Amino acid sequence: MLPICGVVLLLHFTVAPMPFGILALFVSSAVFLIIGMALFQLGSDIGMTSMGNQIGSKLVEMKNLRLFIITALVLGVLVTIAEPDLQVLGNQMPKSTMFTLFGIDFSVGQVLVYAVALGVGLFLMFAVIRVLFGWSLSRIFILLYLIVFILAAFTQKEYLAVSFDSGGVTTGPITVPFILALGVGIASVRGGESSKDDSFGFVALCSVGPIMTVLIMGMFVDGSASYEADILPEIHSAADLIGAYLNALPTFAKEVALALSPILAVYLVFQIFFMRLPKITFAKTLIGVGYTYIGLVIFLTAVNVGFLPAGSYMGGALAGLDYNWIIIPIGILIGFFIVAAEPAVHVLTGQVEDVTGGAISKKAMMAALMIGMSVSVGLAMTRVITGLSIWYLLIPGYAVALGLTFFVPKIFTAIAFDSGGVASGPMTATFLLPFATGACSALGGNVLMDGFGVVAMVAMTPLVTIQILGAVYAVKSRHAEIKYTEEMEELSAEVVSSGFGDEDIIDFGDDEIIEFDGEI
Repeated sequence: MLPICGVVLLLHFTVAPMPFGILALFVSSAVFLIIGMALFQLGSDIGMTSMGNQIGSKLVEMKNLRLFIITALVLGVLVTIAEPDLQVLGNQMPKSTMFTLFGIDFSVGQVLVYAVALGVGLFLMFAVIRVLFGWSLSRIFILLYLIVFILAAFTQKEYLAVSFDSGGVTTGPITVPFILALGVGIASVRGGESSKDDSFGFVALCSVGPIMTVLIMGMFVDGSASYEADILPEIHSAADLIGAYLNALPTFAKEVALALSPILAVYLVFQIFFMRLPKITFAKTLIGVGYTYIGLVIFLTAVNVGFLPAGSYMGGALAGLDYNWIIIPIGILIGFFIVAAEPAVHVLTGQVEDVTGGAISKKAMMAALMIGMSVSVGLAMTRVITGLSIWYLLIPGYAVALGLTFFVPKIFTAIAFDSGGVASGPMTATFLLPFATGACSALGGNVLMDGFGVVAMVAMTPLVTIQILGAVYAVKSRHAEIKYTEEMEELSAEVVSSGFGDEDIIDFGDDEIIEFDGEI
C-alpha cells in the first residue's frame, strides 16, 4: 500500500491538492484497507484455501467425476460472489434497475455480479474437464477468444469494456488460491508428462467465462443507462469521519454475510457427510472463515467510504489541469508499483517458482508483470483522454498474445493467461478504476465506454509480456542444451583418443563414476 499512498500524497502536495475531508478519508481508509486485507489474507490462507484443498482432496479421493464437476460449478459460483474485487466493480455500475423478480428490484450492478459468478462456475467446470481429457490449452484459448470477439460485435457498445473488466476482477484473493489449489491437485492426480503444464490455466479459463456472460448480458441491458458518480461525503470533523464509516458498516456486514454463508453451508455438508475431519482441523478452518469475514467487511467499508471516492476525486482533479496529459505518466508509475500490492500475484508467482523448480523465478515473473502493468495503465489513461475505442487495443493485443502461443513452451502460455487475471486484483478495482472513471467524468466522456476498461488492459498485457519471457527462456534453454551437447562430445572424443578403458569405470549401481585425467 505504501507506494500507492506515497504517489497520491505527492500529487496532493504538488499538482492536485485534495480538500481536507477527501484527504482524511483517503488516509484513514488506507489504514483500514491494510488492516482489512491483512485479516482477509490470514483468513483466506487458513480458512478459504484450506476449505478448497480439503474439498478438492476428498473429491479426488472419491473418484466421482459427476460429483467433482457439479461441486466445481457450485463452488465456482459461490466463491466468486464473495470476491471483493467483483463487489467493488458491481458497486461502480449504473444504479438503474435492470429487472424486477418476485417484487425485488435487481440493479445492473447486481445482475453483473451474478452473471460473472455463473461464468466462473461454468468455466471452472470446463477447466476440470479439460485437464481430465488432456485437451490443448492454446487451441482452446484461440477458439474461446474467437467466440468472445464474435459476441462483442453484437453486445451494447457501452458494455464492451465492462465485460473485459469483469474477466479481470473475477480472479482475486479468494478465487485464485482456491482455483490454483484445485488445478494443481487435479493435474497431479491425472499425472503424465503434461501434469506440470496442466497445473496452470485454470485461472485463465475462469477469466474468459465472465467476459462471455457479461457480453451476453450486455445484449439485453439498456445501453443508455447512465453512470452516476457517488456523492462525496462532507467531512468537517472527526465525528463526521467516524460517522461515515459507522453508517456504511452494517450494509457491508450484511452483504459479506450473505456472500460467505453459501460457501460455509457447502463446506458443512461435506464435513458432515464426506470428510469428517478432526475437530481441531475443522475448528481452525472455521476460525479462518471468521477472519475472512471480519477482514472483508473492513476492506469493503474502507474501499467504498474513503479509498474509492479519493481515487475518483484525484482522477478528476488531474484531468481538469491544463496539462492533463500528465495523467498518462502518473498512471504508468502507479501501475508499476501496484503489482506488488496485489495479494494474488504473490500466490501465483510463488507457485510458479515451486512447480518449475526455480526455472521460472519469482523475481523474473514480478519484473514481467510490473512492465506489463505499467504499459496497460498507460494505455488505459490514453483512452480516457483521447476517447480511443477499446477495440483498437484489445484486438491487436489478443492477436499478439494468441499468436505467441505457437512459439513458447506450453507452461508459459498457461502461466501468462493466468497472470492476466491475477494482476487485476483489489488495488486495480479499488483505486485505478475509480481514478479512470473520475478522470473520464471530468473530461465529459462516456464513463461506461472510456472510463471502464482499465482492468481489461491490466488483464491483457501480461499475456504478452509473460509469453515473451517464455520465448526468451526457451531460446536460452536451447542454447544451453546445444552448448552442453558440444562439451560432452568434446569430452567423449578426448576420452576415446586417450585410450581410456572399461577397467577404469567403477560401477555404483545405477550410476557410473568415471575417473579421467585425475578428475571425477
